[in-house]
Amino acid sequence: MSGPLSHIRVLDMSRILAGPWAAQTLADLGAEVIKIERPGTGDDTRTWGPPFITDEEGQETKESAYFLSTNRGKKSIALDISKPQGQEILKGLAKTSDVLIENYKVGGLASYGLSYEDLKKINPGIIYCSITGFGQTGPFSSRAGYDFLIQAMGGLMSVTGEPDGNLGGGPQKVGVALTDILTGLYTNIAALSALHRREKTGVGCHIDMALLDVTTATMANQALNFLVTGEVPTRMGNAHPNIVPYQAFEAADMYLIVAVGNDRQFSGFVEVAGRRELANDERFSTNAARVENREILIPIIREFMKQKTGQEWIDELEKKGVPCGPINNMQQVFKHPQIKARKMQIELKHPVAGKVPQVASPIKITGENIEYQGAPPTLGQHSNNILTEMLGFTKDQIAALKKDKVIDF
Repeated sequence: MSGPLSHIRVLDMSRILAGPWAAQTLADLGAEVIKIERPGTGDDTRTWGPPFITDEEGQETKESAYFLSTNRGKKSIALDISKPQGQEILKGLAKTSDVLIENYKVGGLASYGLSYEDLKKINPGIIYCSITGFGQTGPFSSRAGYDFLIQAMGGLMSVTGEPDGNLGGGPQKVGVALTDILTGLYTNIAALSALHRREKTGVGCHIDMALLDVTTATMANQALNFLVTGEVPTRMGNAHPNIVPYQAFEAADMYLIVAVGNDRQFSGFVEVAGRRELANDERFSTNAARVENREILIPIIREFMKQKTGQEWIDELEKKGVPCGPINNMQQVFKHPQIKARKMQIELKHPVAGKVPQVASPIKITGENIEYQGAPPTLGQHSNNILTEMLGFTKDQIAALKKDKVIDF
């Protein structure tokens, strides 16, 4: 297998989304990723459906679309780490691994002798990534935390949704588990940085990633708006707290996004609307003035936006260099010519379904082609091969382990 990380082995002991997303990204870049799963059940998301994929005969399987979204390119071993034999197998794999990703509760793996302190004794160079809701320290460190909860506690839901009092007003979560995904990406940044440092020092480290930290950090301008002014940001629907106009508007036949990022774009926008005088109006001539007077400007824009169809606005505004576009559903996304040109939908061979659809990696590197290592695995699909080829177990030893329910395949 080629790829910039083809020399790296990763143990993925995580479940749900944040950790698996990190590990899948590393697999896309060529890393060998071994997913450790519980015998009989596996990753929780295997059962998070419907929808489930169908086999080649059209019968529904136990493989959920959710699991398929975040586990491609991995090898699955069904291993019971609560048993001493399972712990020894895990240690054997950790001895030759570069990165370990886990999302057990704080101290959870220590009870099995599989903490960072335990594993660094047999592999001083291991990069041990722990992902939790609240981190390894602090008064909330022992608490469990799912994405939805952390979106709420980290402030994201306080600025997402229509304002209180509006139709549909109130806090809203983001439509995907964004906190999990961002935590997975930050985990990758930390792990790759630690691998680079290890090249100089020869020493690994323990990476402590918390969903709450990531959510707080990625509140970006909303967080700094508060820290600078002391004013608590509120929900503004599709509007932007620092840029105007920068939101959804209703045209004659559809909603579309108009994202005016500077004064030049505003001039082009109002010229297309036949309202050039607005660009010279001191209330609207600069972005700061438009933010100050948004309650006056936005109703004016809403009125003239209805005078053209969405496509007419898009065609004319694009000629002026004003960012705009439709609000696509997923069907429209995958039919979009730009998405097709970028080859963002692929298919991979699957042992049960024949083929399964996948969303391609967005990473494109000059001189490197993403070579997908395979579809998301079935539970324990690679248990036998991992034990024989990586750890040297005999058929009899493997049969005994299976009989004792230490492994499954």
